[in-house]
Amino acid sequence: MSTKLLLNGAGRIGKAVLKQLLENKDFEIVIINDINPYIENIVYSINYDSTYGKLDDKFKIVENNYIQNSKSKIKITHFNSLDKIDLTNIDIIIDSSGKKEDINLLKQLPVSAIFLTHPNKNADINVILGANEEKLNPSIHKIISTSSCNATALLPALKLINDNKEILCGDIVTIHPLLNHQRVLDGSFVGSATRDVECNFEFGRSSTQNIIPNKTTTITACSYVLEKFNKELISSNSLRVPTDTVGAINVTLFTKQSSTKNEIIELFKEYEKTQKFPIVLNNIEPLVSSDFKKERFTTIVDFRYLEVKNNMIKLLLWYDNEWGYASKVVEILKYYEEIKKGK
Repeated sequence: MSTKLLLNGAGRIGKAVLKQLLENKDFEIVIINDINPYIENIVYSINYDSTYGKLDDKFKIVENNYIQNSKSKIKITHFNSLDKIDLTNIDIIIDSSGKKEDINLLKQLPVSAIFLTHPNKNADINVILGANEEKLNPSIHKIISTSSCNATALLPALKLINDNKEILCGDIVTIHPLLNHQRVLDGSFVGSATRDVECNFEFGRSSTQNIIPNKTTTITACSYVLEKFNKELISSNSLRVPTDTVGAINVTLFTKQSSTKNEIIELFKEYEKTQKFPIVLNNIEPLVSSDFKKERFTTIVDFRYLEVKNNMIKLLLWYDNEWGYASKVVEILKYYEEIKKGK
C-alpha cells in the first residue's frame, strides 16, 4: 500500500517534488494545499514550466476541486494553516510552503511525520544526506527539516574534507539564481515573511540586470545538521545572479593537515564510487551551469577549478537548487520509509 501524502505549497520546490513523486508508486499525493485561490492557475503552473518544460501527462480540473491526469487524482485545498485541513488518511505532510508554522502546532497534527523543505532549528532533526542521515529515527523524529539547497550541496563536501584533513577555518560564496521574491525591474524594497527578510534594498533592484550581493544562511543551516560547521568556523556571503536555476558555491578551506591536489581528487572519487545516495558527482568536462539543470546529484565537484596549496583547498561546487534539491527531499522521504519498515 502506498504512503499517502499532503503537499503543502505548490511553488518552485513543491512542483519539483510533485513531479518526481508522480513517478514513484510507493507514494501517493492525495492533497495539494496552496493559498493560491485559483485552481486553474495551480494546474496551469504544474502543466507548464519555463525552466523544466511542460508536463507530458497533463492534469486537468475535475469535480471542481480535484485535478487529474492518467495516473493521479489529487484534491486541491486553499487553507492558510495545516491544522485547518482534514488529514484523515494522510500519513505524511511535505511542507514546501516556506511558511514558518508553529512547531507545537505541527507536532499535534495526526500524521506520522512532517517534512519541512527549509532549515528549522526547532525541528526534531535537520537532515542532509551525506552528513547525518544515520541519526534519523522515525520513532522520535516527527518534524524533519530537509535543510536548504545550498547546505545540501555544501555540507557533504565539508564533512568529507573535515573527516580526513580537519578544517580550521574557511569561507564560502554562493552564486545563486534569482528567486520569486525579487523584482524583475527596479522597484521598492523587498520583504519576505517566508524567508525572514524584513527589508532588503538590494532585492528591490532588477534581478534580470544585476549581480546582487547578499548575506546567506547557508552556514547557519549547516550548523543545524552538524554543529561544528557554524559561522565561527566558516564565513559566508552570496551573489544573486540572473539565471533561472543551478547554483554554484566557491569554497576556500584551511585545514590542519596539508594535502595535494591528487589526494583531494581521490578522496572525492572514492566517495562517489561507494556512496549510498546520489550526492557527489565529479566533473572534468568543460560544462556551464545549464548543463547541470535537472541533475539529481547535488554536490557536483568541478575538478577543473580545484586548487590545493599545502593547507589551503579551493573547491567549486555545482547544484540544481530546485530539481536537484527536490530530489533530495524525495530521497530522504524514501529513506525515512525504509527505516520505518526495517529495510
